[in-house]
Amino acid sequence: MKTIKRIYIDGTFVTPHGTEMFDLFDPSRGEVIGQVQLADAEDARLAVQAAKRALPAHARTTKAERIELLHSLHDAMLSKTADLEEATILEYGAPIARAKWTAQYAAESFLNAAKTLEAYSFTQAVGEAEVIMEPMGVAGLITPWNANAGFICNKLAYALAAGCTAVIKPSEMSAMQTEVVTEGLHAAGVPAGLFNIVTGRGDIVGTELTTSRDIAKISFTGSTVVGKAIMKTAAETLKRVTLELGGKSPTIILDDADLRSAVPTALMGGFLNNGQACIAGTRVLVPEARLAEVLQLAKATVEAAKIGDLRDPATMIGPLVSEKQYERVQRYIRLGIDARATVVVGGEGHPKGLGGYFVKPTLFAHVSNDMTIAREEIFGPVLCIISYRGEEEAIAIANDTNYGLAAYVLSSNHTRARAVAARLQAGRVMINGAPHEPLAPFGGYKQSGIGREYGVAGLEAFLETKAVLGALICV
Repeated sequence: MKTIKRIYIDGTFVTPHGTEMFDLFDPSRGEVIGQVQLADAEDARLAVQAAKRALPAHARTTKAERIELLHSLHDAMLSKTADLEEATILEYGAPIARAKWTAQYAAESFLNAAKTLEAYSFTQAVGEAEVIMEPMGVAGLITPWNANAGFICNKLAYALAAGCTAVIKPSEMSAMQTEVVTEGLHAAGVPAGLFNIVTGRGDIVGTELTTSRDIAKISFTGSTVVGKAIMKTAAETLKRVTLELGGKSPTIILDDADLRSAVPTALMGGFLNNGQACIAGTRVLVPEARLAEVLQLAKATVEAAKIGDLRDPATMIGPLVSEKQYERVQRYIRLGIDARATVVVGGEGHPKGLGGYFVKPTLFAHVSNDMTIAREEIFGPVLCIISYRGEEEAIAIANDTNYGLAAYVLSSNHTRARAVAARLQAGRVMINGAPHEPLAPFGGYKQSGIGREYGVAGLEAFLETKAVLGALICV
């Protein structure tokens, strides 16, 4: 049993003031494998003060100095990829292919921020004024359990690139991954207080960050419900907020698509990260005239998918992160059955021969877009297949959602796919697959969030704009 009894404040590993012990689980077996001692509000306050002390010096650093810092952090995190992969498999239940990708992504976040910074100008002339982009101040970075290391590193990279310092509150469910990340970042030898990591509960540590007058910015990734609460609390001090929240993303298979490739691609996008991905394409929209073909191919694809052995590179789907998440997904499966949607494959319970928090990858057909399973984010490997009678109806169904984080279009005609993509209400639309561009803005329409991360948009999310008038006038 592993026990973690340290957090990171002012450049040092310290024992938390908080005394609560939180169990850590192996989701493959549903067994406790460790504990973490959680930080409390006092720890959060100490972390904020450390970041506040470090802010003036870091805010004055040059662009070249920040780029050098980001490269150092990349190198330090790259040396921890093997440890991070192992922790992600053990604590989160990620198949090894996913664990390897996320570990690399965590390190590369710093290079992406450095690349953005290299091309960015913090001053520009606008008419007779000089416009200056300045760091907002201390940033509170609140990250979720479904991609813990990547969210920590990406948010931190852009905060530091902007000249901000940070206090990070990662999910308490990801303490093993957080420990590896913290050790990696510490090894880079950055100035004390530049970043601080306090693992604790959202209603304690998270609340302290969102209410603190010394925090200028909150960047949060998580559920829409919690995002709304953060926004309300942050409004008391008019904090700037970036919220990347839930999704119920559509995947439109157009009638000209090659179903032999389109169907597996759609399912892969829906089952992404064990189904625990905000961008997962969980509503699969198919032409009514081709529904029977789609269902046949979809059933065969799911039945052939490898589930279980997380260290097998061929494994597509692992377990859910917790018992709570397992029960949540089971409830939605029952709701789909009660609504008389057709279970094409999957259903309630565990896959044969597996326990822990594994669920059966489930496809529902004959789903209408007003059903609960089509409206609410399930956050598990459960997909809804919805038929449409024409392109206009497909677009209407796709946009008929409270969310707007991502959307997917599959077609053999790229021009047509682009035209459909232009009409979808989503922060990212991906054509014929799930390509990732780390320098393009990422965020959502509607209740999928506010603001953007990545690239220039992600950098400017940590900057304030100052106009100096008369600065360009020669006397």
